[in-house]
Amino acid sequence: MELLSPLVPILIIVIKSGVAIFALVTAFAYAVWIERRVMARMQSRIGPNRAGPFGLLQPLADAVKVLLKEEIIPQDAKVPIYLLAPAVSLVPALLSFAVVPIGPEIEILGQKITLYLADLNVGVLYVFALASVGVYGIVLAGWSSGSKYSFLGALRSSAQMLSYELPLGLSVVGALMLAGTLSLVQLVEAQKNAWFILLQPLGFLIFIVSAVAEVNRAPFDLPEAETELVAGYHTEYTSIKWAFFYMAEYINMIVVSSIAVTLFFGGWQGPFFPPAVWYFLKVAAFIFLFIWLRATLPRLRYDRLMQFGWKILLPLSLVNIIATAAIMVWQG
Repeated sequence: MELLSPLVPILIIVIKSGVAIFALVTAFAYAVWIERRVMARMQSRIGPNRAGPFGLLQPLADAVKVLLKEEIIPQDAKVPIYLLAPAVSLVPALLSFAVVPIGPEIEILGQKITLYLADLNVGVLYVFALASVGVYGIVLAGWSSGSKYSFLGALRSSAQMLSYELPLGLSVVGALMLAGTLSLVQLVEAQKNAWFILLQPLGFLIFIVSAVAEVNRAPFDLPEAETELVAGYHTEYTSIKWAFFYMAEYINMIVVSSIAVTLFFGGWQGPFFPPAVWYFLKVAAFIFLFIWLRATLPRLRYDRLMQFGWKILLPLSLVNIIATAAIMVWQG
């Protein structure tokens, strides 16, 4: 047993990584089912209800269908990059979850276990860095497909995501100033007395609007506008390659919801329920918000989308930083 003791921390990390990936893939599958059911109810439709009770086996049926679809590669595609692009979108989405704290440290069989994979002292920068890498998957997919529709979707995506990364990054600076740290775990602990949504309401609004644009969700889903671009950057993708893009979008939505909960809503903190339960309830509320926006709001015109990011959100995020700094200096 003493010989195996150095391997225990490594074994714990491997197990937690496997559990995290399995949980994210499962959450993606049932986030799709929940979205279809909720949108059906909002729009007076039925939604998936055939595969299993209440349609609960619909994600499994969809997975089997996608795996059995024919693999098609366009004649003019740059094949190596065309095949690599879906992974470039999916892998950063999975890696981003490594620093998300679901709960505090717990003890199991005498071994202390953290409910997160890593507590980086630059955790916020790590998440934003991976988010910026994810755009390459979309851009490379559109360029390598050899299709004008895909290429236009990739151009839209690169412009949109680069534009909204600025207000997204600046929107969290106020919360970071209040906490005095970039560690997501310490950010949660800094909100014991008051959640940052109470102290940074403007920062939160800028963050959530920019986050919707970053993950290409309606009403900011211009890179995959089917009315103009067929399906945008993933028009030429089929089978499991297309599913990777679909999976990346929903996992990014889960990660963004987790970051919003961590930065502005006290993370796992809350009364009566266990910490992890509070985390899941808060994330579920944000996922419902994403679904609600998709079912309710029409898609923006592209020029207005860009104007909104540069002329409204970016100046407001700078105002929020200046106001936060001024109040902190005034309070001493």
